[in-house]
Amino acid sequence: MVADFSSIPILDFGLASDDTRRLEFIAQLRHALINVGFLYLKNHTIPQPLVDRLIDFIPRLFELPQDAKDDILMINSPHFLGYTRLGTELTKGETDYREQFDFATPHETQWRPGAPDYLRFWGPSQWPNQELIPGFRETMENYLMQVQALCYNFIPLLAEALGLPSDALAKFYDSDDLMQHRGKVVKYPANNGLTDQGVGPHYDNGFLTFLLQASPHPGLQVQNLSGRWIDVLPIPGTFVVNIGKALEFVTRGLARATSHRVLSPSAGSTPRYSVPFFHNIGLNVHLADEILDDFPPEVLKLKNERGDPAQTDSVNFTEFDREPCGQVGLIGRIKSHPDVARRHYPDLFKKYFPNGLPEYGRAY
Repeated sequence: MVADFSSIPILDFGLASDDTRRLEFIAQLRHALINVGFLYLKNHTIPQPLVDRLIDFIPRLFELPQDAKDDILMINSPHFLGYTRLGTELTKGETDYREQFDFATPHETQWRPGAPDYLRFWGPSQWPNQELIPGFRETMENYLMQVQALCYNFIPLLAEALGLPSDALAKFYDSDDLMQHRGKVVKYPANNGLTDQGVGPHYDNGFLTFLLQASPHPGLQVQNLSGRWIDVLPIPGTFVVNIGKALEFVTRGLARATSHRVLSPSAGSTPRYSVPFFHNIGLNVHLADEILDDFPPEVLKLKNERGDPAQTDSVNFTEFDREPCGQVGLIGRIKSHPDVARRHYPDLFKKYFPNGLPEYGRAY
């Protein structure tokens, strides 16, 4: 059995385009995919001036007047995009002490009356009044589109690292006009003395998450194979990349999704900021029908050497064996934001909340 990880590997994206060192990068990525589920990515393609502009906007975004933020509350959006007030979500029964805005890449909703509900899950973002924060929307949309392009360039490398042809994962994506990828801008205030849970233990949904840690605070932790929590400290100029449950499912656990959480900054600290980007797969994809099982023996051997992780603190996104990917994502949002579900998805709301609207949403 391989040694359990106690730190997160740092990969240099520049090696992927260096003919003399590409195989070195693929080997490092294979180790991260199979044994860790997380990695730092440096020397990526997102211009630092764009990242700096976005980071500069973030405190101003949260300092907007409360009524301006409430104008774009998520409850207005059937696509679960918009503003979420501080402390209105739960994970594992405890309050997630964070305030956040959900935005997404441009998308025209494909849902029409009679179509599956999950096609309505994707659609246009709500944006704050541009007069109050001029330039933010342009910067955020530019950032989302550039990270989207980086993710699409990263997907063939994932396939190669798993011992597959570089286009092996292309079947999980629709044409550009039918795809949407989502981002959050998150504020974690200092510990309020009642809980240190910024967000509780969870997995991400899709294939990939690219996280910008937008302030120098610690707080992100991942759970290693033995169940121990490992710090993922901010490293300037990097993304933190992690594997989602969809990729774990479709590879039968060869690529591993890793349980993670965020602890609030210590009392008296300034807020912690982060910008996760969730790279989705097609809404209509049934992962159970697309299982990948043609991995080379030498790659499968690495999974056997790793062994199975201990019981983790995360249990979300368990429906991939019976639901299309869009429905899995929609169920997750309905559980987290029941007020949105009650307004826009009343039948699903009744299914998951038969006793009516709870005080808080719950991720699971």
